[in-house]
Amino acid sequence: MNHDNHHDKETIKKFNFVSKDRKESYEILIAELMVGAYSFYTWPAAKILAQFIFYMRQCLVGKNILEIGAGTSLPGILAAKIGSNVTLSDSALLPKSLAHIDRICNLNKLKPGKDVQVVGLTWGMLGNDFYDLGNDLDLIIGSDCLYDIGIFEEVISSVAFLLEHNLKATFICSYQSRSSDWSIENLLKKWNLACRNIDLESIGKETGVDMKDLMGGHVIYLLEFYRKH
Repeated sequence: MNHDNHHDKETIKKFNFVSKDRKESYEILIAELMVGAYSFYTWPAAKILAQFIFYMRQCLVGKNILEIGAGTSLPGILAAKIGSNVTLSDSALLPKSLAHIDRICNLNKLKPGKDVQVVGLTWGMLGNDFYDLGNDLDLIIGSDCLYDIGIFEEVISSVAFLLEHNLKATFICSYQSRSSDWSIENLLKKWNLACRNIDLESIGKETGVDMKDLMGGHVIYLLEFYRKH
């Protein structure tokens, strides 16, 4: 990861994903803005989720993937580069965040509306934007969506809706632990969901990446959410 360019408080960072045999590599450019909003910075959880996407790359070619709360969109951009059909989303109430996603797509030579789709989806507001996604998603991803206990139900209810309408999909979420008092168990029960922990150590061994180093001193989990049958 390198700082390459500065322009009006913008920093362009490079994220490289290289196979252990060095035969396959992807370079993703991410524009970050030095402002207070969460969505303009690449958080450690996004790096963890992106590493999972790289680890699963052979299984994800041609798959339909939605990233929610995409922010700087590192996992989703990587998924598009490996050959997935990707829709990147962030709150419809944050037009600057959506415009920033467009900017990052263009940096990576992905044309919004053609190579990737960029849409506004606001958690907890299950209107036409959610219905317009259809029912053909293979995977839903999100990094650090559960950053504030006050929005847990908005996120989980939205995920439950998406999984109900996309029966073959699961939701993969990288989650940074910020408080041992936070729990989603009751919300999962309410919305008929379950989740399991994905082993990060095995991903690190397979990709040759130190996952703890990517976490930057934080405690981060990778979780898979699915509907109970």
